[in-house]
Amino acid sequence: MLTVVKVSQGRGPFYKVEFSNGEKLRLSEDTVVRHRLLKGQELDEKTLDEIKQESKEDMGFQLALNYLSYQLRTEKEIRTYLKDNEIESVDRHKIVERLKELNLVNDLVYGESYIRTQMRLGDKGPRVLQQKLKQKGLQDNDIQQALYLYEADEQFNVALHTAKKALRKFHHSSQREVQQKLQQLLMTKGFNSDISKSVLAEIDFSEIEEQENDALDLQGEKLWRKNQRFEPAKRRQKVKQSLYQKGFQLDQIDAFIRGKEEADE
Repeated sequence: MLTVVKVSQGRGPFYKVEFSNGEKLRLSEDTVVRHRLLKGQELDEKTLDEIKQESKEDMGFQLALNYLSYQLRTEKEIRTYLKDNEIESVDRHKIVERLKELNLVNDLVYGESYIRTQMRLGDKGPRVLQQKLKQKGLQDNDIQQALYLYEADEQFNVALHTAKKALRKFHHSSQREVQQKLQQLLMTKGFNSDISKSVLAEIDFSEIEEQENDALDLQGEKLWRKNQRFEPAKRRQKVKQSLYQKGFQLDQIDAFIRGKEEADE
């Protein structure tokens, strides 16, 4: 038989328990109370083995609680965190099930909270958010239920804010190029084509349109210098093609090229 030699308060919610065989264990208060581990208490080797096993699970459970104290976590994140902290597989499973019973881990609640936060602060559409929740380990049914919160009106508002913010970054470009860039941005952010089209129809491009001639002159000057090594016809073709790809109108391009050729004569 073994005897409890000493029980002392440890760090956090743990106790340090010393046994007559020289072993020292860090145990939770629940384990100490459950096994009545008071100084002088006798126990056999089998009971000690049970206590050791419980101590591992308790340690993992406290680690998980600490990890959860900062923010909501998914079941996958908890399992990964426990594995990284060398908690055994069987204990990881018990800990996660215990947390789920206490409703401290709930992937649907996590998904809904994540979607609400992204709607309020983010710039992503449903497709990207779906991918991110999938990466965090949520099942498809939980993801789809969480995404129900992200209604079309909210998607439009987020997409419009994102597009207007990006619009300030586009300088010296044609209106058509700006529209193409915005549409590509919104698609990359995870919004569908209907939302993207609705947003583009709402945006006022008048300022871009007013600056289009200046943008053409700036882009054209760069291209005119860049292609100066070519003979006139080829130079004209390359500059015209490049400007057209950038979204400028053919009549504007022709007028610019005529002006450059007249100036060079």
